Amino acid sequence: MTQTVLSSLTRIADFDTNPYDVRPLEKAEWASGDYVLTEVRGARSELYAVETCGGEMVPVQPGDQVLGAFGHRAGTLEGVGSYVDVNRGQMHALTSAGLIGVFTSFSILLPKPMLLSYRGHIVRDGQKMTMSHFAMQADESTYSVPTILIIGTSMLAGKTVTARRACEILSSAGVNVFGAKLTGAGRYRDIASFKRAGANEVYDFVDSGLPSTFVPETQFRTAIRPLLGHIENRHPDVLVVEAGASPIEPYNVGPAMDELGDNICCIILAASDPFAVVGVAKAFDITPDLVTGPAASTSAAVDLVNKLTGVPALNVIDRNTLPAFRCFLEDRLGLTLPD
Repeated sequence: MTQTVLSSLTRIADFDTNPYDVRPLEKAEWASGDYVLTEVRGARSELYAVETCGGEMVPVQPGDQVLGAFGHRAGTLEGVGSYVDVNRGQMHALTSAGLIGVFTSFSILLPKPMLLSYRGHIVRDGQKMTMSHFAMQADESTYSVPTILIIGTSMLAGKTVTARRACEILSSAGVNVFGAKLTGAGRYRDIASFKRAGANEVYDFVDSGLPSTFVPETQFRTAIRPLLGHIENRHPDVLVVEAGASPIEPYNVGPAMDELGDNICCIILAASDPFAVVGVAKAFDITPDLVTGPAASTSAAVDLVNKLTGVPALNVIDRNTLPAFRCFLEDRLGLTLPD
C-alpha cells in the first residue's frame, strides 16, 4: 500500500486537516517555497526516508508520495542543488525534510539520494500554495533579547550539540530560554532537540515561510524580522540561536547577525579543526568568544586553538566540561545561575 508523507517543511501548513488539489504548472510559474507533490522513484537507499512534521523519520519506497517544497541547497559536505535545475520533472530530495530540487553536485561518500518525480503543485481555489501563505505574522518590534549566537565552520561542526548544551544549562537554572535556528536548510530535528534540552519555545526560518535561507538577502531579512518580532513579544530571558552553515556560505548568516545586532552577548564557533577557526576568523573578520566542536576534541586541539587564535575552547560533548561552560555563560550573560 502506498502512502503520502507530509514532510516537515509542511508543518506550518494545514494540509493534514484541510483539502487541497494537485495541478501541474509550467516551469515558468515555479518558485522557491512552492508546495509540490512528488512520487518516489528509483532504487531505495539509506536516504529513502522523510522527516515528518513531528520530526520522526518515515521510510518510503517507490510509488509513495512526498509533499515538500521547492528550494535551494549548498551543503559543503553532502550536496548542492536547486529546483531551477529540474529537467522533465525528475527531482531529488535535497534534504529529508522535503526540500526538493535536483542535485548538481553530490558527495560520493553518501548513498544515492532519493529520486522523485513531479506530480504537481498544491493548489486551492486555482492558486498555488506556498510557504509564504502560512508564514508567521508579527509586528516588527525592536528586538532586544539577550542572544547567544552559535556559528560553524561547516556542516557537522557541532553547532547543534553546543546549542543543546546551552539550553540545558540555562533551563536547569530556571532561565526562560528559547531556541532558534535562523539560517540553513530546512529540517526540524535540530530545533526539536533544543526543545528536548529544555528550551521553552523553539522556532526557525521555516516559521518565516522559507524552505532554506539560500535566498536573496532582501527576501531573508523581510522574512526573518516578523519571527524576531514574535520572539521579542514572547519575552524570553535568553535566546540561543544556531546559524546553520558558516558565515561565508550563501545562507545569509551575515544578515542574520546584523538583524540580531548588539543583542548578541557572545559568539560561539563550532569548528571542524583548529585551523578552520583561523579561516573563519579571517574570512569573516570575527573573533569568537569560545570554540567548540571537533576543534576542541582533545587537550592538544584546545591548546592549538589557543595558540593560533588566543580563544578558549571547550569540548562540550564531555559533560565534565559543563561547569566551565556554565561559568562562561554566566560571564557573558551577566547572570548568576542558581545551582
